[in-house]
Amino acid sequence: MTNPDIPISRAASRHGPLAIRLSLGIVLFWFGVLKFVPGLSPAESLMIRTVEALTFGVLVGDTARLFVAAVETLIGVALLTGRMPHTALAALALQMAGTFAPLLLFPGEMWRHPFVPSLEGQYIVKNIVLVSAAFALAATVLTRLPEGVPVES
Repeated sequence: MTNPDIPISRAASRHGPLAIRLSLGIVLFWFGVLKFVPGLSPAESLMIRTVEALTFGVLVGDTARLFVAAVETLIGVALLTGRMPHTALAALALQMAGTFAPLLLFPGEMWRHPFVPSLEGQYIVKNIVLVSAAFALAATVLTRLPEGVPVES
C-alpha cells in the first residue's frame, strides 16, 4: 500500500524552499519600502531609537530610518530574485539581531511583566518565525554544492 503522505512530502521538498524565500523576500521588501516614507512604518520611532543606540549615535533620525529601509529593501530584492543568497541570508541575520535588540535596550517598553510582552514586544517576538524560516532556507541554500562535489556527512 502506498503512503499518501509521500506526494505531499515531495511537493513540500520541491516547492517549500522557494515559498520560504519568496515570502521572506516579500515581507522584507514590503516593510523596507514602508520605511522610506516617514510615518508609514508603525515601528518607525522604535526602529530609529534602536539604530541610534546600536550605532552609538552615528546613524540618527532620518539617516537611521533610510539606512534600515535600504538594507531591508535590498535583502527583500535579493531574496525575491534569488541573487546573492549567501549575502542576503547574512544580512538578514544581522537585520534580525537588530530587530530583537529593543527587547534588551528598552525592556520597560517591551515587557509588561516577565514573559508578558507589550504590543511592541509582541511585534518583535513574532520575528522568531522569520528567523526559523531563514534557518530553513539557509539549510537548502548552504547545502547546495556544485555538480560532482560530494556531500560530507
